[in-house]
Amino acid sequence: MQETELYDLSDDADYAASQQQQGSASMMRSDSSKRSSSSEPEGAEVVYTKDNVTIHPTQFASERISGRLKLIKQGSSLFMTWFPYKGQSSSARLSEKDMNLYTIRAVPFTEVRSIRRHTPALGWQYIIVVLSSGLAFPPLYFYNGGVREFLATIKQHVFLMRSAEDANVFLVNDLQNPLQRTLSSLELPRAVVAGLPSAPQSLVESPSQEHLKAVGEFHGESSSTFQYGGRQRQKGHDPTRDISIQVLEKFSLVTKFARETSQLFRETHSNGYGSFERKRNSQSAIDYTQKEADPAKKVPNQSFVPSDPLEKKPNIEHNHDEETSALVETFELIDCKEFDKLSLVWGKPRQPPLGSEEWATFLDSEGRVVDAKALRKRIFYGGVEHKLRREVWSFLLGYNTYESTDAEREYQRSVKKKEYEMIKHQWQSISPEQAKRFTKFRERKGLIEKDVVRTDRSLPFYDGDDNPHVNLLHDILLTYSFYNFDLGYCQGMSDLLSPILFVMEDESESFWCFVALMERLGPNFNRDQSGMHSQLFAISKLVELLDLPLHNYFKQNDCLNYFFCFRWILIQFKREFEYEMIMRLWEVLWTHYLSEHLHLYVCVAILKRHRSKIMGEQMDFDTLLKFINELSGHIDLDAILRDAEALCICAGENGAACIPPGTPPSLPVDNGSLYPQPDEVL
Repeated sequence: MQETELYDLSDDADYAASQQQQGSASMMRSDSSKRSSSSEPEGAEVVYTKDNVTIHPTQFASERISGRLKLIKQGSSLFMTWFPYKGQSSSARLSEKDMNLYTIRAVPFTEVRSIRRHTPALGWQYIIVVLSSGLAFPPLYFYNGGVREFLATIKQHVFLMRSAEDANVFLVNDLQNPLQRTLSSLELPRAVVAGLPSAPQSLVESPSQEHLKAVGEFHGESSSTFQYGGRQRQKGHDPTRDISIQVLEKFSLVTKFARETSQLFRETHSNGYGSFERKRNSQSAIDYTQKEADPAKKVPNQSFVPSDPLEKKPNIEHNHDEETSALVETFELIDCKEFDKLSLVWGKPRQPPLGSEEWATFLDSEGRVVDAKALRKRIFYGGVEHKLRREVWSFLLGYNTYESTDAEREYQRSVKKKEYEMIKHQWQSISPEQAKRFTKFRERKGLIEKDVVRTDRSLPFYDGDDNPHVNLLHDILLTYSFYNFDLGYCQGMSDLLSPILFVMEDESESFWCFVALMERLGPNFNRDQSGMHSQLFAISKLVELLDLPLHNYFKQNDCLNYFFCFRWILIQFKREFEYEMIMRLWEVLWTHYLSEHLHLYVCVAILKRHRSKIMGEQMDFDTLLKFINELSGHIDLDAILRDAEALCICAGENGAACIPPGTPPSLPVDNGSLYPQPDEVL
């Protein structure tokens, strides 16, 4: 590996330029120290203060949070803090409590790995602070400049050098092979959480219980503070390069990233929820591989696996050949500190799919849905007969509103068809000469052409040469790349469109239903992967809440990045189930009946079903990734949905608090472009 070259910042142009401002900066620091002398603990010195340093939680300018950034010296230690201003005006989506989630409290630079500086051609400079754990705070935008002085001040108190691999990455106290350990190769712009190690008590403010509940953590004696970072869908000032994880065709690259960032999402303190008391010593995990295993083959190094803290207690023996409706299982979750004792049905039995006669009872004489919640509940527990999917999916995806009449929907179809043809004509009218000068168009068109010819070709609907449905996939995806030019086309989108076209069997309606779906799942394909990382983080916190022994196992084996769930999340389990099953799963998820984020509980349910094999065989990341991929086609959908339902109900508000605000597929607010152009300055 290339040896890291050490750069002296005193020779750096940025550092030199900052020295010209030292006079005024010293005065500012002096004044800041005087202003904060009443609020800073004794012995602490404010060596740097910058106002109007801002976090962008969303792409909307109205939801930006401004605050004050400080560097505080106490003894030989340097700390960084950022506090939002009180009483700043913001939209209704961000309350004062929401803004407090982004507070950065006394981060010691002994726990900072690197600082990435971004200087876009247009817009504001910003920095990303990456911790030794691999987590990163959301980007801090310097509206009034000051990044150079910020770095210069840090250099006066800690060892700071520029990375030889990336000139915009500054390594902090990295004296042992820093190039190998830097996160610059993975390019995480933000992690949605940052676990801060215990700082000196004089610098740590005790957060309120309300704040703790909102963050989803309860402090123990260590007084650790955990914060949500912001998900930023903004494509304008893109905080990272595309790390090009080709999950669908080159998923092995994830292994490489995991090895290089084995500490990703790892926290320095154990979770404060407390352990769950076990009621029995039996194993609750169910493993399909046990059915296929050779009885004579013994697994080496078999380890003791603690029983599942969230155990199912069947009142009657489970018989897979009998009606599942006869099965009633109770579930007890016991934790005296955080939860009351409760018992609930372990997942209601699945029902037959919604049929035509029953569907008619949900509609009034003009075609309106009279009780949308009851309809969503019915679909949640049974799905929809295939012949009804074309009509029902348009409601679930939001293409049609529940309040619309038959006549209104027919009129909308004609209007939307004309709009679709207009957008499609934009790329159809590009001449070969234009295409030669339109690199982005050629790249996207080429990628789409490669992907559609290998999407679900085993199905009769897409089988054969010159299949017209494959051509429709191509046209819809290319049209979408012009409709949403900022997001464009990314590998995996063809997997999401394929079942929609199969159900709708109409080019225009398929396009608009796909548009509606991408309103929810578009952040999965953000170049900075903020949408994916927020969901992977939420899974890690849900596992920690619902199965602490499994969480601890992942922590001990450097699996807290949860990259083995990447494919599940990216394309919504598309590769894990047969075609009919994935359509059933999707329509259940689209109801948002119990939670917008039921898919995260599905992930947890699958992991819990196989926990005994994962922990018993001491799987490392590579083995676990291979095992998860081989689960494809071997997952019992009905059982997993029952488990996910029970886990979601059991987790309740504590589970919801584990999921950062704005995590996909939360529906966005219609407030302008969701993916601003790179040259926009909001």
